[in-house]
Amino acid sequence: MKDLTFKQKVIQGIYDLFYIWKQEFRTTFRDQGVLIFFVLVPIVYPLIYSFIYTNETIREVPAVVVDNSRSSLSREYLRKVDASPEVNIVTYCADMEEAKLMLKDRKAYGIIYIPAHFSEDIMRGKQTQVSLYCDMSGLLYYKSLLNTNTNVSLDMNADIKMQRAGNTTDRQDEITAYPIEYEDVALYNPTNGFAAFLIPAVLVLIIQQTLLLGIGQSVGTAREKNRFKDLVPINRHYNGTLRIVMGKGLSYFMVYALVSVYVLCVVPRLFSLNQIAIPSVLGLFALPYLMACIFFSMTASIAIRNRETCMLLFVFTSVPLLFLSGISWPGAAMPAFWKYFSYLFPSTFGINGYVRINSMGATLNEVAFEYQALWLQTGIYFITTCLVYRWQILESRKHVIEEYRKHKKSDKVIG
Repeated sequence: MKDLTFKQKVIQGIYDLFYIWKQEFRTTFRDQGVLIFFVLVPIVYPLIYSFIYTNETIREVPAVVVDNSRSSLSREYLRKVDASPEVNIVTYCADMEEAKLMLKDRKAYGIIYIPAHFSEDIMRGKQTQVSLYCDMSGLLYYKSLLNTNTNVSLDMNADIKMQRAGNTTDRQDEITAYPIEYEDVALYNPTNGFAAFLIPAVLVLIIQQTLLLGIGQSVGTAREKNRFKDLVPINRHYNGTLRIVMGKGLSYFMVYALVSVYVLCVVPRLFSLNQIAIPSVLGLFALPYLMACIFFSMTASIAIRNRETCMLLFVFTSVPLLFLSGISWPGAAMPAFWKYFSYLFPSTFGINGYVRINSMGATLNEVAFEYQALWLQTGIYFITTCLVYRWQILESRKHVIEEYRKHKKSDKVIG
């Protein structure tokens, strides 16, 4: 056979690349499992998460009261607590034992205890107290109960100060009640909502995890259909590492370029989440993240032997990766080993960069560390993917040669 010239080899390589791209693209839309994880899950999963957290903040947390004072001041305090949108007083208990039983039965998440000397202490100019017992197994309930009771006590403190001061003007009352004026300004999350805090991180993680699942399903199918359970088929078009990696990577990129637009841009807009990203900045940041996720998933696919294995990967990595990202738990408070271990995953840099770009309006210069890290990961995982597929090509050839020798030997024995 005549040796090909360099130009002919390049043309043949490009032709093979697009042949592999076409085959992988066709497999994606013919394989029901791959199609579910590449299209259906990225469409539905973000909607489910967003619907769950659509209320943004917790409202009407049930609480019970033990009011041993039974005075006009204690009733005023409790009336103000109950009037707040965050707390709902469900009942009044005779004693603490009854109230604790309601907490155990989950009929309430907090107890407001007012002592018998509450009103008398205030009238005598002495300091009194209101005790708040909270179910700390639900921190968000605790936050709502604590904030409401703190605000009500501050308001009543201000009223009591003004009554005792005997001021003659409203301005004097303001200075007496609030010598230091306090202003609470919520930056980058105006609603103080849990959805605006958590959903952007989950959206970015969904892209990585569904890619991991979809590519895993595709690899599992390829191995199951292969006679020798190899990843790379024996085919003249699959006779080169770069054309295989680039062909497969291009097909995944084309599908997920559209998926990423939907997940990162459309979903936040549908649920009115805070979104102040500059489109060009977001697009440029998403490019290396998507490529890093693709090559990371292709490298990890070496561990996939069948279609079921990738489900185990998804189950055992999704929640830990959200914790490791530094969003649900601050990275500064994370042990050094786990912090550096998290750098192995594109989602760590993708989540932190996307949150800053989308919620804070950051530019690429302001997320330079995450942006450069994603490009570095793209390069590293591209190399590891090439090494994985080169090894698989050699394994496929070795299995074919062994099978050929086996048949040749058996033919000689028969002869």
